[in-house]
Amino acid sequence: MGELQRTPLFDLHLELGAKMVPFAGYDMPVQYPLGVMKEHLHCRAEAGLFDVSHMGQVILRGESVEAVAAAFEALVPMDVMGLQVGRQRYGFFTNAAGGIEDDLMFANRGDHLFVVVNAACKEADIARMKAALEPGITVEVVTDRALVALQGPKAEAALERLAPGVAAMRFMDVATVEIMGVEAWVSRSGYTGEDGFEISLPEAEAEAICRALLEMDEVEAIGLGARDSLRLEAGLCLYGNDIDAGTSPVEAALTWAIQKARRTGGDRAGGFPGADVILGQMAEGAARKRVGLLPEGRAPMRAGTEVYAGAEGGDPIGAVTSGGFGPSVNGPVAMGYVSAEYADDAKELFGEVRGKRMPLKVVKLPFVPANFKR
Repeated sequence: MGELQRTPLFDLHLELGAKMVPFAGYDMPVQYPLGVMKEHLHCRAEAGLFDVSHMGQVILRGESVEAVAAAFEALVPMDVMGLQVGRQRYGFFTNAAGGIEDDLMFANRGDHLFVVVNAACKEADIARMKAALEPGITVEVVTDRALVALQGPKAEAALERLAPGVAAMRFMDVATVEIMGVEAWVSRSGYTGEDGFEISLPEAEAEAICRALLEMDEVEAIGLGARDSLRLEAGLCLYGNDIDAGTSPVEAALTWAIQKARRTGGDRAGGFPGADVILGQMAEGAARKRVGLLPEGRAPMRAGTEVYAGAEGGDPIGAVTSGGFGPSVNGPVAMGYVSAEYADDAKELFGEVRGKRMPLKVVKLPFVPANFKR
Protein backbone atom coordinates (compact mmCIF):
# COMPACT_ATOMS: atom_id res chain seq x y z
CA MET A 1 0.00 0.00 0.00
CA GLY A 2 1.45 3.35 -1.07
CA GLU A 3 1.38 6.63 0.77
CA LEU A 4 -2.13 7.80 1.58
CA GLN A 5 -3.48 10.69 -0.48
CA ARG A 6 -5.00 13.73 1.20
CA THR A 7 -8.07 15.74 0.24
CA PRO A 8 -7.94 19.57 0.03
CA LEU A 9 -9.68 19.65 3.44
CA PHE A 10 -7.10 17.51 5.28
CA ASP A 11 -5.73 20.36 7.43
CA LEU A 12 -9.26 21.45 8.36
CA HIS A 13 -10.09 17.92 9.54
CA LEU A 14 -7.04 17.93 11.83
CA GLU A 15 -7.96 21.37 13.17
CA LEU A 16 -11.47 20.09 13.93
CA GLY A 17 -10.02 17.19 15.93
CA ALA A 18 -10.92 14.42 13.50
CA LYS A 19 -9.74 10.86 13.98
CA MET A 20 -8.16 10.00 10.60
CA VAL A 21 -8.16 6.51 9.04
CA PRO A 22 -7.07 5.00 5.71
CA PHE A 23 -10.01 4.70 3.29
CA ALA A 24 -9.81 3.92 -0.45
CA GLY A 25 -6.21 5.14 -0.56
CA TYR A 26 -6.95 8.40 1.29
CA ASP A 27 -6.43 9.67 4.82
CA MET A 28 -10.05 10.38 5.79
CA PRO A 29 -11.95 11.51 8.92
CA VAL A 30 -13.89 8.64 10.49
CA GLN A 31 -15.27 10.81 13.30
CA TYR A 32 -14.90 14.15 15.08
CA PRO A 33 -14.98 14.88 18.85
CA LEU A 34 -18.81 14.85 18.73
CA GLY A 35 -18.66 11.07 18.10
CA VAL A 36 -20.35 8.82 15.55
CA MET A 37 -23.70 8.50 17.37
CA LYS A 38 -24.19 12.26 17.86
CA GLU A 39 -22.92 13.03 14.36
CA HIS A 40 -25.47 10.62 12.91
CA LEU A 41 -28.39 12.03 14.92
CA HIS A 42 -27.32 15.62 14.18
CA CYS A 43 -27.44 14.91 10.44
CA ARG A 44 -30.93 13.42 10.76
CA ALA A 45 -32.17 16.43 12.79
CA GLU A 46 -30.20 19.39 11.40
CA ALA A 47 -27.34 19.43 8.85
CA GLY A 48 -24.05 17.60 8.43
CA LEU A 49 -21.05 18.44 6.24
CA PHE A 50 -19.09 15.54 4.71
CA ASP A 51 -15.80 15.61 2.80
CA VAL A 52 -16.20 13.31 -0.21
CA SER A 53 -13.30 14.74 -2.22
CA HIS A 54 -11.79 11.25 -2.49
CA MET A 55 -14.44 10.36 -5.07
CA GLY A 56 -13.72 10.67 -8.79
CA GLN A 57 -15.11 13.61 -10.77
CA VAL A 58 -15.11 13.16 -14.55
CA ILE A 59 -16.36 15.29 -17.46
CA LEU A 60 -17.35 13.60 -20.74
CA ARG A 61 -17.37 15.86 -23.81
CA GLY A 62 -18.12 15.20 -27.48
CA GLU A 63 -19.61 16.85 -30.55
CA SER A 64 -22.83 17.22 -28.55
CA VAL A 65 -24.22 16.06 -25.22
CA GLU A 66 -26.53 13.78 -27.23
CA ALA A 67 -23.49 12.08 -28.78
CA VAL A 68 -21.91 11.67 -25.34
CA ALA A 69 -25.14 10.21 -23.93
CA ALA A 70 -25.46 7.71 -26.78
CA ALA A 71 -21.88 6.55 -26.28
CA PHE A 72 -22.24 6.32 -22.48
CA GLU A 73 -25.28 4.05 -22.86
CA ALA A 74 -22.91 1.33 -24.12
CA LEU A 75 -21.42 1.17 -20.59
CA VAL A 76 -24.51 1.48 -18.37
CA PRO A 77 -28.08 0.08 -18.42
CA MET A 78 -29.55 3.56 -17.81
CA ASP A 79 -31.55 5.88 -20.07
CA VAL A 80 -28.81 8.48 -20.54
CA MET A 81 -30.20 9.92 -23.77
CA GLY A 82 -33.51 10.73 -22.08
CA LEU A 83 -31.89 12.62 -19.19
CA GLN A 84 -32.88 16.28 -19.37
CA VAL A 85 -30.43 19.18 -19.05
CA GLY A 86 -30.02 20.10 -15.37
CA ARG A 87 -30.90 16.63 -14.11
CA GLN A 88 -28.89 13.79 -12.53
CA ARG A 89 -29.41 10.03 -12.39
CA TYR A 90 -28.05 7.07 -10.41
CA GLY A 91 -26.37 4.38 -12.48
CA PHE A 92 -23.80 1.59 -12.55
CA PHE A 93 -21.19 0.09 -14.84
CA THR A 94 -21.87 -3.57 -15.60
CA ASN A 95 -19.69 -6.41 -16.86
CA ALA A 96 -20.28 -9.24 -19.35
CA ALA A 97 -21.51 -11.54 -16.56
CA GLY A 98 -24.12 -9.00 -15.48
CA GLY A 99 -22.17 -7.93 -12.38
CA ILE A 100 -21.82 -4.35 -11.10
CA GLU A 101 -18.33 -2.93 -11.60
CA ASP A 102 -19.18 0.31 -9.75
CA ASP A 103 -22.16 2.51 -9.00
CA LEU A 104 -22.11 6.19 -9.90
CA MET A 105 -24.01 9.42 -10.48
CA PHE A 106 -24.19 11.13 -13.87
CA ALA A 107 -25.61 14.54 -14.76
CA ASN A 108 -26.53 16.32 -17.99
CA ARG A 109 -24.92 19.75 -17.66
CA GLY A 110 -25.98 21.04 -21.07
CA ASP A 111 -22.84 20.59 -23.16
CA HIS A 112 -21.32 17.61 -21.32
CA LEU A 113 -22.00 14.79 -18.88
CA PHE A 114 -20.57 15.04 -15.37
CA VAL A 115 -19.88 11.66 -13.74
CA VAL A 116 -19.01 10.97 -10.10
CA VAL A 117 -17.56 7.52 -9.29
CA ASN A 118 -16.46 5.77 -6.10
CA ALA A 119 -12.95 6.40 -4.78
CA ALA A 120 -11.90 2.75 -4.61
CA CYS A 121 -12.95 2.13 -8.22
CA LYS A 122 -12.08 5.44 -9.88
CA GLU A 123 -8.84 4.37 -11.60
CA ALA A 124 -10.58 1.32 -13.12
CA ASP A 125 -13.65 3.40 -14.00
CA ILE A 126 -11.58 6.07 -15.74
CA ALA A 127 -9.67 3.40 -17.68
CA ARG A 128 -13.00 1.76 -18.64
CA MET A 129 -14.42 5.05 -19.91
CA LYS A 130 -11.26 5.95 -21.83
CA ALA A 131 -11.08 2.52 -23.49
CA ALA A 132 -14.73 2.55 -24.52
CA LEU A 133 -15.32 6.21 -25.37
CA GLU A 134 -12.10 7.77 -26.68
CA PRO A 135 -11.23 9.24 -29.15
CA GLY A 136 -14.79 10.25 -30.09
CA ILE A 137 -15.56 11.33 -26.53
CA THR A 138 -13.03 13.19 -24.36
CA VAL A 139 -12.69 11.78 -20.83
CA GLU A 140 -11.53 14.69 -18.66
CA VAL A 141 -10.57 13.79 -15.08
CA VAL A 142 -11.21 16.71 -12.72
CA THR A 143 -8.20 17.08 -10.40
CA ASP A 144 -8.55 20.65 -9.10
CA ARG A 145 -11.90 20.49 -7.29
CA ALA A 146 -13.02 19.28 -3.87
CA LEU A 147 -16.37 17.58 -3.32
CA VAL A 148 -18.47 17.97 -0.19
CA ALA A 149 -21.97 16.88 0.83
CA LEU A 150 -24.31 18.96 2.97
CA GLN A 151 -27.05 16.67 4.28
CA GLY A 152 -30.04 16.93 6.59
CA PRO A 153 -33.39 18.73 6.96
CA LYS A 154 -31.67 22.09 7.57
CA ALA A 155 -29.22 21.75 4.67
CA GLU A 156 -31.45 23.81 2.39
CA ALA A 157 -31.61 26.78 4.77
CA ALA A 158 -27.85 26.63 5.38
CA LEU A 159 -26.80 26.55 1.73
CA GLU A 160 -29.43 29.13 0.72
CA ARG A 161 -27.60 31.71 2.87
CA LEU A 162 -24.46 31.32 0.76
CA ALA A 163 -26.14 30.54 -2.57
CA PRO A 164 -29.55 32.22 -2.85
CA GLY A 165 -31.83 30.25 -5.16
CA VAL A 166 -30.72 26.69 -4.33
CA ALA A 167 -33.90 26.18 -2.30
CA ALA A 168 -35.82 26.01 -5.57
CA MET A 169 -33.86 22.91 -6.70
CA ARG A 170 -35.63 19.55 -6.58
CA PHE A 171 -34.20 16.11 -5.79
CA MET A 172 -31.70 15.17 -8.53
CA ASP A 173 -31.54 18.68 -10.03
CA VAL A 174 -28.06 19.99 -10.88
CA ALA A 175 -27.02 23.63 -11.25
CA THR A 176 -23.97 25.86 -11.48
CA VAL A 177 -24.21 28.50 -8.75
CA GLU A 178 -21.95 31.12 -7.20
CA ILE A 179 -20.85 30.58 -3.59
CA MET A 180 -18.67 33.27 -2.02
CA GLY A 181 -17.59 34.44 -5.45
CA VAL A 182 -16.60 31.05 -6.88
CA GLU A 183 -18.30 28.66 -9.30
CA ALA A 184 -19.87 25.68 -7.54
CA TRP A 185 -21.43 22.66 -9.24
CA VAL A 186 -24.37 21.68 -7.05
CA SER A 187 -26.69 18.66 -7.14
CA ARG A 188 -29.63 18.06 -4.83
CA SER A 189 -28.63 14.55 -3.82
CA GLY A 190 -26.65 12.61 -1.23
CA TYR A 191 -25.98 9.32 0.51
CA THR A 192 -27.89 9.62 3.78
CA GLY A 193 -31.58 9.35 2.89
CA GLU A 194 -31.93 12.99 3.93
CA ASP A 195 -32.51 16.06 1.80
CA GLY A 196 -29.31 17.85 0.91
CA PHE A 197 -26.72 18.78 -1.66
CA GLU A 198 -23.44 17.57 -3.13
CA ILE A 199 -21.16 20.47 -4.01
CA SER A 200 -18.07 20.48 -6.25
CA LEU A 201 -15.80 23.42 -5.37
CA PRO A 202 -12.48 24.79 -6.66
CA GLU A 203 -9.77 23.23 -4.50
CA ALA A 204 -8.29 26.58 -3.43
CA GLU A 205 -11.59 27.96 -2.11
CA ALA A 206 -13.10 24.79 -0.65
CA GLU A 207 -11.80 25.25 2.90
CA ALA A 208 -13.12 28.82 3.21
CA ILE A 209 -16.57 27.77 2.01
CA CYS A 210 -16.63 24.79 4.38
CA ARG A 211 -15.62 27.06 7.27
CA ALA A 212 -18.50 29.41 6.40
CA LEU A 213 -20.94 26.49 6.51
CA LEU A 214 -19.50 25.11 9.76
CA GLU A 215 -19.90 28.52 11.43
CA MET A 216 -23.67 28.07 11.09
CA ASP A 217 -25.32 26.70 14.24
CA GLU A 218 -27.11 23.88 12.40
CA VAL A 219 -24.05 22.52 10.58
CA GLU A 220 -21.59 20.00 12.06
CA ALA A 221 -18.70 18.13 10.42
CA ILE A 222 -19.56 14.44 9.94
CA GLY A 223 -17.11 11.57 9.39
CA LEU A 224 -17.13 8.24 7.59
CA GLY A 225 -18.49 6.38 10.62
CA ALA A 226 -21.81 8.24 10.65
CA ARG A 227 -21.87 8.31 6.84
CA ASP A 228 -21.94 4.51 6.94
CA SER A 229 -24.69 4.21 9.58
CA LEU A 230 -26.77 6.88 7.81
CA ARG A 231 -26.63 5.14 4.43
CA LEU A 232 -27.33 1.74 6.03
CA GLU A 233 -30.50 3.05 7.69
CA ALA A 234 -31.44 4.53 4.31
CA GLY A 235 -31.01 1.12 2.64
CA LEU A 236 -28.27 2.40 0.32
CA CYS A 237 -25.59 0.07 -1.02
CA LEU A 238 -21.88 0.43 -0.31
CA TYR A 239 -19.79 -0.74 -3.25
CA GLY A 240 -17.52 -3.62 -2.24
CA ASN A 241 -19.88 -4.64 0.58
CA ASP A 242 -23.43 -4.86 -0.76
CA ILE A 243 -22.69 -4.81 -4.50
CA ASP A 244 -19.66 -5.92 -6.49
CA ALA A 245 -18.54 -7.40 -9.80
CA GLY A 246 -20.22 -10.70 -8.90
CA THR A 247 -23.59 -9.14 -8.00
CA SER A 248 -26.24 -8.34 -10.60
CA PRO A 249 -28.65 -5.38 -10.36
CA VAL A 250 -31.53 -7.84 -10.09
CA GLU A 251 -29.95 -9.63 -7.12
CA ALA A 252 -29.15 -6.25 -5.57
CA ALA A 253 -32.79 -5.04 -5.90
CA LEU A 254 -31.60 -2.12 -8.05
CA THR A 255 -33.76 -2.72 -11.12
CA TRP A 256 -35.61 0.55 -10.32
CA ALA A 257 -32.51 2.27 -11.72
CA ILE A 258 -32.92 0.60 -15.14
CA GLN A 259 -35.37 2.76 -17.09
CA LYS A 260 -38.01 1.41 -19.48
CA ALA A 261 -36.04 2.45 -22.59
CA ARG A 262 -33.24 -0.01 -21.77
CA ARG A 263 -35.46 -2.93 -20.71
CA THR A 264 -36.83 -5.69 -22.93
CA GLY A 265 -39.31 -4.07 -25.31
CA GLY A 266 -37.88 -0.59 -24.76
CA ASP A 267 -36.69 1.79 -27.49
CA ARG A 268 -33.03 0.99 -26.81
CA ALA A 269 -33.27 -2.33 -24.98
CA GLY A 270 -29.97 -3.98 -24.11
CA GLY A 271 -26.75 -2.80 -25.69
CA PHE A 272 -24.88 -2.66 -22.36
CA PRO A 273 -22.43 -5.20 -20.86
CA GLY A 274 -24.24 -8.24 -19.44
CA ALA A 275 -27.59 -7.22 -20.93
CA ASP A 276 -28.62 -10.82 -21.69
CA VAL A 277 -27.97 -11.89 -18.09
CA ILE A 278 -29.59 -8.84 -16.48
CA LEU A 279 -32.67 -8.73 -18.73
CA GLY A 280 -32.99 -12.49 -18.38
CA GLN A 281 -32.99 -12.24 -14.59
CA MET A 282 -35.53 -9.40 -14.77
CA ALA A 283 -37.84 -11.76 -16.65
CA GLU A 284 -37.10 -15.00 -14.82
CA GLY A 285 -35.97 -13.81 -11.38
CA ALA A 286 -32.61 -14.26 -9.63
CA ALA A 287 -31.59 -17.03 -7.24
CA ARG A 288 -30.86 -14.58 -4.41
CA LYS A 289 -31.96 -11.09 -3.41
CA ARG A 290 -30.73 -8.19 -1.28
CA VAL A 291 -33.08 -7.59 1.65
CA GLY A 292 -33.32 -5.61 4.85
CA LEU A 293 -32.60 -7.68 7.96
CA LEU A 294 -33.76 -6.66 11.43
CA PRO A 295 -32.04 -8.57 14.24
CA GLU A 296 -34.04 -9.15 17.42
CA GLY A 297 -32.53 -7.80 20.62
CA ARG A 298 -29.68 -5.29 20.85
CA ALA A 299 -26.69 -7.14 19.36
CA PRO A 300 -25.67 -5.94 15.86
CA MET A 301 -25.01 -8.50 13.12
CA ARG A 302 -21.96 -7.38 11.16
CA ALA A 303 -20.95 -8.04 7.55
CA GLY A 304 -20.10 -11.69 7.03
CA THR A 305 -22.69 -13.04 9.51
CA GLU A 306 -24.15 -16.19 7.96
CA VAL A 307 -27.94 -16.43 7.74
CA TYR A 308 -29.89 -19.67 8.23
CA ALA A 309 -33.51 -20.71 7.73
CA GLY A 310 -33.66 -22.62 11.03
CA ALA A 311 -32.48 -22.28 14.61
CA GLU A 312 -30.22 -25.31 14.13
CA GLY A 313 -28.93 -27.52 11.32
CA GLY A 314 -28.94 -26.86 7.60
CA ASP A 315 -26.66 -24.87 5.32
CA PRO A 316 -26.53 -21.04 5.21
CA ILE A 317 -29.17 -19.50 2.93
CA GLY A 318 -27.48 -16.10 2.85
CA ALA A 319 -25.22 -13.61 4.60
CA VAL A 320 -25.16 -10.09 5.99
CA THR A 321 -23.23 -7.62 3.80
CA SER A 322 -23.69 -4.49 5.96
CA GLY A 323 -24.74 -4.35 9.59
CA GLY A 324 -24.43 -2.29 12.72
CA PHE A 325 -26.31 -0.15 15.21
CA GLY A 326 -28.87 2.26 13.74
CA PRO A 327 -28.91 5.36 15.98
CA SER A 328 -32.15 6.67 14.46
CA VAL A 329 -34.02 3.40 15.04
CA ASN A 330 -32.19 2.83 18.34
CA GLY A 331 -31.34 -0.76 17.52
CA PRO A 332 -29.38 -3.06 15.21
CA VAL A 333 -30.02 -2.96 11.45
CA ALA A 334 -28.53 -4.94 8.60
CA MET A 335 -28.87 -5.82 4.95
CA GLY A 336 -27.66 -8.80 3.01
CA TYR A 337 -28.51 -11.50 0.51
CA VAL A 338 -30.78 -14.50 1.01
CA SER A 339 -32.06 -17.19 -1.34
CA ALA A 340 -35.06 -15.89 -3.25
CA GLU A 341 -37.51 -18.21 -1.49
CA TYR A 342 -36.59 -16.57 1.85
CA ALA A 343 -36.74 -12.94 0.63
CA ASP A 344 -40.38 -12.27 1.58
CA ASP A 345 -41.04 -9.52 4.12
CA ALA A 346 -41.60 -10.75 7.68
CA LYS A 347 -39.79 -14.04 7.01
CA GLU A 348 -38.20 -15.25 10.26
CA LEU A 349 -34.54 -16.26 9.85
CA PHE A 350 -31.44 -16.68 12.03
CA GLY A 351 -28.01 -15.05 11.99
CA GLU A 352 -25.08 -16.95 13.50
CA VAL A 353 -23.11 -14.73 15.91
CA ARG A 354 -20.12 -16.30 17.70
CA GLY A 355 -21.49 -19.80 17.16
CA LYS A 356 -25.00 -18.98 18.38
CA ARG A 357 -28.01 -18.48 16.11
CA MET A 358 -29.99 -15.33 16.85
CA PRO A 359 -33.40 -14.51 15.32
CA LEU A 360 -33.80 -11.85 12.68
CA LYS A 361 -36.59 -10.80 10.33
CA VAL A 362 -36.65 -9.88 6.64
CA VAL A 363 -38.00 -6.32 6.36
CA LYS A 364 -38.58 -3.74 3.65
CA LEU A 365 -35.88 -1.15 3.10
CA PRO A 366 -35.24 1.61 4.06
CA PHE A 367 -35.22 1.47 7.86
CA VAL A 368 -35.68 5.26 7.96
CA PRO A 369 -37.99 6.92 5.37
CA ALA A 370 -36.26 9.08 2.75
CA ASN A 371 -36.72 12.84 3.12
CA PHE A 372 -35.83 13.91 -0.43
CA LYS A 373 -37.38 17.09 -1.83
CA ARG A 374 -39.43 15.87 -4.78
